[in-house]
Formats: sequence, structure tokens, C-alpha cells
Amino acid sequence: QVQLVESGGDLVQSGGSLRLSCLASASIIRGVIMGWYRQAPGKPREFIAGLTPAGTTNYADSVKGRFTISRDNAKNTVYLQMNSLKPEDTAVYYCNRVQNQVSWGQGPQVTVSS
Repeated sequence: QVQLVESGGDLVQSGGSLRLSCLASASIIRGVIMGWYRQAPGKPREFIAGLTPAGTTNYADSVKGRFTISRDNAKNTVYLQMNSLKPEDTAVYYCNRVQNQVSWGQGPQVTVSS
């Protein structure tokens, strides 16, 4: 049973922008803190952005000021707007609950060329 479906990955040049989407069932996304994570080759998965039901956000220092997390409850979707992309942002990106995580999705590949 697929619970999280991420999309929007692509190959972009340094300085470019992308928007990732995460479609989830209402039972997963409603009333919980949702987060975006990423995993670069040879590195562990890392948290990069979180969003509470009240709208409070927090970001890893590596993406602060460049990435924005948001949600559309009517569409059961969480977004990650990524601006000023850098080659070091190259990774597979995932969304999930911050607590009581469910099975991870496939995650889209984001590749940033220099």
C-alpha cells in the first residue's frame, strides 16, 4: 500500500529552482508535523524541512533561506519549493511524518549541475 508519493525531481543547473510535491492520504498528513528529507549518495538520510499543522516551519541550516515547505490540506499534499539550488543539493528527496513515520516512498531524484 503506497502511502506517500513524491514527485517533481529533475536535472537543473546551479541557481535554478524546483518544486517537489508529496501526495499522501488524509490519515497520514492531517494534524501531524510533516517533513522533507534527502539522501545524497553515500550519506545517511537527513532532515531538511518541517511544517507543523499550525504553520510553523523549521529548516536545516544547509537549506535555510532557499527552501520553503508548505502544505495544501485540501489536496493532502506537502510541497518543497527549492530555489538557488546548488550542486550539493543533489540527492533523492523524501517526505514523511516527523514523528511516527510511515513507509518511505520512492523519492524523486534531484540533480543540480554546476
